[in-house]
Order: sequence, then C-alpha cells, then structure tokens
Amino acid sequence: MRVLAFDPGYGRTGWGVVERSRNVARLQSPGYGVLETPAGQAMPERIGLLYAEACALLARFEPDCVVMERLFFNRSATTAAGVYQAQGALLAAIGSRSCSFVEIGPSSIKQAVTGSGRANKSDVTRMVQKLLGIFEPIRPDDAADALAGAIAGLQQNQLQAVIARSGVRRP
Repeated sequence: MRVLAFDPGYGRTGWGVVERSRNVARLQSPGYGVLETPAGQAMPERIGLLYAEACALLARFEPDCVVMERLFFNRSATTAAGVYQAQGALLAAIGSRSCSFVEIGPSSIKQAVTGSGRANKSDVTRMVQKLLGIFEPIRPDDAADALAGAIAGLQQNQLQAVIARSGVRRP
C-alpha cells in the first residue's frame, strides 16, 4: 500500500509518500519534499500552481490513499484563510484521482508515530526518520510533518483492512 500525505500551506505545502509492500516489513519512503509558491504572485496564481503540482505528484506516485492533516488554527484568521484556500486546491487535485482520502488530526498523527498525542515536533521528526530509515535531517519541517501524516494514514488503512477481514462490525 502506498500513501501520499500533504501538510497544507499556501506558501509551502509539505508532501511525503510512505509505502509498505507485502514482502517487506519495513516502511519505505520513495519521496518527500515541499511544494512552494512565490510570495509575490497573486493568490489565484499560487493556488493554481499548487493544484498543478499536487496533480503531478498524484500522477507520479499513484497512491492508494491520500492523507491530509486536519487544520486547526487558534491565532491568525488571515493565515487560516490562505491555508484553507490551499487545502481546497489540494482537495480538487485529490478529487480528480481515484484514490481514497482521509483527514487525520494533529494529535492522532503524533499518537500514530510516537505513541503520544502530545509529542513535540522534534520527537515526531526523529521517529519519522527512525521508522523510515532516513539518516539525513528531513528539511523543511513541512516534509517531515507530511511523512508523519502518511505513516498515520498507512496505519489507519491497515487497521481498517484487519477489521474488514475479521468480519467484526463497527459500532
């Protein structure tokens, strides 16, 4: 199974791909990075660029599932508006492909990666590196956050598959 995750932002959107094949017990990442839009461009151009780059990633990696971190803002409404617009571009790109989509909250991502929903950013990044066998620092943080989301999405999909095979009905 291959999962692509996005950590949405209008200036910089982190992305990461995580996969686990049936023959290999270890998680692998065939790629990660950031999608950046120029600060001097008008918002419609930035959103259009983000959409096009997200479509290219979806075509390149052909994920089974796409994960996006559920947005949470407690500060700037202006920043929130731009990030929600970026999220809309990503959702439009995801909607153009035939793959499942899941949105996971920040504490659930931290829980899946570190075992604690209150882990700090450096603990999450360290565990992502350890789980994926990445020895160099993952830069920028947006890419590490996206990889953490992909790991959480992979775990969630595997759990759902086990439940489906067991015949147990969810309440």
